[in-house]
Amino acid sequence: MFKKISYVLSVLSITMMSQAALAEPHYNVDDYYQVTKDGRIYIFDDYKTYDGFNQLGETSFRLTRIGAGPKGETIVFGLTKKDKKMRSGLGGVDMYDGKAEGIADGFYGEVVDEGRLYVFSQWADLKSFLAVGEAPYRFTQIGAGPKGETVVFVLNKSNKKKKPVALIAEFDKKHKR
Repeated sequence: MFKKISYVLSVLSITMMSQAALAEPHYNVDDYYQVTKDGRIYIFDDYKTYDGFNQLGETSFRLTRIGAGPKGETIVFGLTKKDKKMRSGLGGVDMYDGKAEGIADGFYGEVVDEGRLYVFSQWADLKSFLAVGEAPYRFTQIGAGPKGETVVFVLNKSNKKKKPVALIAEFDKKHKR
């Protein structure tokens, strides 16, 4: 009798966990890319889509919010083919909207603005940069970007006195430098 009850509870527990897992959005929050260009703000949560945008100047799939930027800019979220049918659970959208946070360990982000390419290893630093528009701690490489941009590796109080070797290596790998 107890074995049957235990079995039923186990099956019920597994079913409830599976339903909960299906109900939870599976965000891509390990990276974030933002480009300000021609009065629009483009946002990506996928490097491949971001890289394609950098090569072509457009993205095949997008979610657009006209006039929704902080200064009335149009916001364009670059989507993957898989994301294009989704109406919620999109990492880039939810990070931009403040509904999701980037991961604590292993985060990578880039913001391209006014001819500079800002590179981040922590979501909190990127979020602060977007709110303030400035990076108080940084390591700068002039003309080192893929299109000759100045690259600013954003630091914080805890790592401000160290050269961001790992972040530079990750940037180099992504941009094949």
